[in-house]
Parts: sequence; C-alpha cells; structure tokens
Amino acid sequence: MIFYGSNFIVSPPVNNVSMNTLVLDEFVSLDVSTPIWDQVFTIAPLVIVGTQEGDSYDLAPKHMAFPMGFDNFFGFVCTPDHQTYHNAKKFKVFSVSFPTPEQIIVSSLSASKRHEGQSKAKSVLQALGVARAIHIEAPVIRDAYLYLECSLHKVIDGFGTNSLITGTIEAAYVNKNYHRASEVDEGQQIHDHPLLAYVANGRFAQISETYNFPYPKDFSR
Repeated sequence: MIFYGSNFIVSPPVNNVSMNTLVLDEFVSLDVSTPIWDQVFTIAPLVIVGTQEGDSYDLAPKHMAFPMGFDNFFGFVCTPDHQTYHNAKKFKVFSVSFPTPEQIIVSSLSASKRHEGQSKAKSVLQALGVARAIHIEAPVIRDAYLYLECSLHKVIDGFGTNSLITGTIEAAYVNKNYHRASEVDEGQQIHDHPLLAYVANGRFAQISETYNFPYPKDFSR
C-alpha cells in the first residue's frame, strides 16, 4: 500500500475500482461492545409522543424519531420498559408534537417521572399546556409547530432492549408560519421561525441559519 497525502492510502483495486483506505491518525476507535452514542454528538429531532393510558394520558419526549420513508409513515424508538410502548400497542394510536425552541422546558418536563399510583397527566403534565388531539384519543403539547395523528402500523422488537414503533399518519397540522410555500423565502422563514434540534446526548440547539443543499445536477430521489 502507498501513502497518498495525509489522509488516505491507496489500496489495491477491487473489481477494477481503485479505493482509498481511510487513515485513522486523527480518530479514536470506539468500543462497540458497549453503546457508542454517549461517546459522540449527533443531531436529531426532538418530538413529544402522546398516548392514551387507561382513563388518562401519557406524554414522552423522543429524539430517535423520524419519517419512515417518503410516504406518510412515522416511527420512533421506544422500549417495553416505558409505558408509551404498551399504550401504543393497546390503543393503536399515538400523537406526535414537534415543539419550538421556546418549548424546551416543556419538552424536558414531559420526561419527568410520574408520581406513584398516578398517570403522568395527573401529576407533572397537569401543569403543562396539554390539549387533546382532534381525531384520535391522545394528548398533544399546545403551541407546537407541527402535529401528527397516527394509527399504529407495526411494532418491530429486537433492537437490543429497544423496539421501533411505526404509525400511519392519518392527519397532520402545521402552524402557518412553518408551512412551506413556493412564494416564501425558505431561509428567511426558518430564520424568523427557528427549529428545535436535539444534540444527542444531553444538549439542544436552535436552528435559525440554513443553506440550500448543493444537489448534483439532475438529482432525483
């Protein structure tokens, strides 16, 4: 193998394609025998999932949450150790609230432990701005910028102690200030109405400065 510059070495061609092998002089090898996610920062959304729980409700913040492809499906990672998992499986619906940066305290409080013998809605959440979703029996956080009402699609277990809960988006509502429209300058729109991001693990950011992504010519998804 021959060193090429300071970052790569030239490896023998594979299938007639010359590949440069990464040199790890500036890298730390992570121990994959334990979860790596507490050893590095990554960017994620932050949403609050709402479910019915008995004759009351539950709300829980999630950052491992994302569209399931380009159609109207949404999923989040949860664990059977949390009540959200069992609520979604039992009642077959869940809501998703996308909070604004000003709602970071509300988002944090929704993770508070419930009092013994009480649902979270009857303890911590009774002091928060909670409303009921329109078409499903589930709570949402007031003043969020985007709401999803989902019917349960499927639950996939087996990711260690975690599971993937997916739903079909049956209804969605966006604050008019966050609605994408062709006549609106998107950069200015996000500047005026910032987005909340979770910097996993343990930090958050307000995103107000964005740029057009430099897609290749004739790119299509």
